[in-house]
Amino acid sequence: MKKEIEKELTESARTITVTKKLSGKIEVVIEAIYRSYLRGGKIIIFGNGGSAADAQHFAAEFVVRFVKNRRALPALALAANSSSVTAASNDFGFKYVFSKQVEAFANKEDVVIGISTSGNSANVLEGLKVAEKKGCFTAAFTGQKPAKSDKLVSVAIKIPSRVTWHIQEAHAAVLHIICKLAEEKLFP
Repeated sequence: MKKEIEKELTESARTITVTKKLSGKIEVVIEAIYRSYLRGGKIIIFGNGGSAADAQHFAAEFVVRFVKNRRALPALALAANSSSVTAASNDFGFKYVFSKQVEAFANKEDVVIGISTSGNSANVLEGLKVAEKKGCFTAAFTGQKPAKSDKLVSVAIKIPSRVTWHIQEAHAAVLHIICKLAEEKLFP
């Protein structure tokens, strides 16, 4: 079992290490977040399952703090609103759980981020479509496979892996980097 543990840790580290080739795209997201907050905007982020948990974690880092004690920054994780999620699912279908909330909360100065390891989750795609129509900066965090979200967003952060949990681990690393560098830029 030790060899399997070491193999998985090595593969996780490899995935995160090769993700550095996305640094230019990650910088674009950081700049968009910076400009959004300067204009009075917010971050809206969503995903399913583990990606929903990542979205909540990311939003909390902006609302509360990442490293610095500073003023709170507006960020919404849409899966956290169970009443809206269940109402939209019941009344319109699960495909619309994020798009109805994006329609309600997003403004053109906002950054909207969809997280989907496949890049093909119908509800994430619908949320990104509405954000695009509203003129928001949009980003998709996915895995390496070609995805429907690739053509819908301002920038696609495509983790170079096909293994779901390694994609999610790299998403967490990238989201932390974004939190750190955006916070430093906003509060030098």
